Amino acid sequence: MSALRNSIRTGFFGRAFAVLGAANAVSAAVEAGRRPRAGDLRELGIDPASFGQVSR
Repeated sequence: MSALRNSIRTGFFGRAFAVLGAANAVSAAVEAGRRPRAGDLRELGIDPASFGQVSR
């Protein structure tokens, strides 16, 4: 049961770090006036094709 518990914990933390990293990368790209990477947008649940249509 310990292995199952460890895999759940590792999966949760791995996913959380991936989302935080993607949010940081997208934020930095937008602040610099660049288009964020499609993979980072997908990680956050944002459609990369429709991202360019968003205005400030």
